[in-house]
Amino acid sequence: MNLPAYRSRQRFTWSDYCTWSEGERWELIDGEAFAMAPAPTTNHQAIVGRLYSRLEHKLSGKPCQPFVAPVDVRLSEDDVVQPDVLVICQPDKIKPGHIEGAPELVFEVLSPSTAARDMRDKKALYERCGVGEYIVVDPLEHYAIRYLLGADGLYDKGAVFGSNETLVVQTLNELPIALWEVFGLRESPA
Repeated sequence: MNLPAYRSRQRFTWSDYCTWSEGERWELIDGEAFAMAPAPTTNHQAIVGRLYSRLEHKLSGKPCQPFVAPVDVRLSEDDVVQPDVLVICQPDKIKPGHIEGAPELVFEVLSPSTAARDMRDKKALYERCGVGEYIVVDPLEHYAIRYLLGADGLYDKGAVFGSNETLVVQTLNELPIALWEVFGLRESPA
């Protein structure tokens, strides 16, 4: 859907979103439409694939289920996102065409064209909607930042993990993910 200039400032809802062409990818944040970046780099997609495959393997036979983009996540009538990787532990949130409600865990792999939105707008949205753990992965600098939702409904200041560290996913019973493997680095830490 190519938004004419006069419509670009219009507020949109889930109902509007459901009428748009399936050939284009959009997200809604506070009713504002954001076109998804062109196809991600192969490195971005490799990292997304490695994250998903590790989660899928480690969650096999457990109640939580990972998903990989593109999948619509309807957080509210005005908020629809397509996180790179997400985990749902409440099966009633999984609908035939989308996820309804906040995931327990979201991974966003940064792209230069959307990094600011991921770090600012989507982080605030995920916090407001109750996503328990938000992890941002930088594919160029090889680090991850994990934000945990506190009892006060706010994210902590974030913890940074380097490529030679194991990221322990708190919302999934301390599930370990070796970041050097996620980044496709051949050597494990000494």
